[in-house]
Amino acid sequence: MMTKIKGKNDGPGGRNEHYDVGPRKNVPRKQIVNEIKKGQHPDAHVVKINGREYARDNPDRSKKDNVNR
Repeated sequence: MMTKIKGKNDGPGGRNEHYDVGPRKNVPRKQIVNEIKKGQHPDAHVVKINGREYARDNPDRSKKDNVNR
């Protein structure tokens, strides 16, 4: 089963500075980005927006598993 990554929308303008990752709560953005880059979350990828990197779910037809629900 894939680990769900859920953005907390806790930064300025609703940016995700922390994520809930499965049972882990408040994982810092930089940590989850590094985990994704290491291949620890094959169902997710990293996007760069305004110079900051964020976690995103890989595209599929479901909205319920998106980082920002």
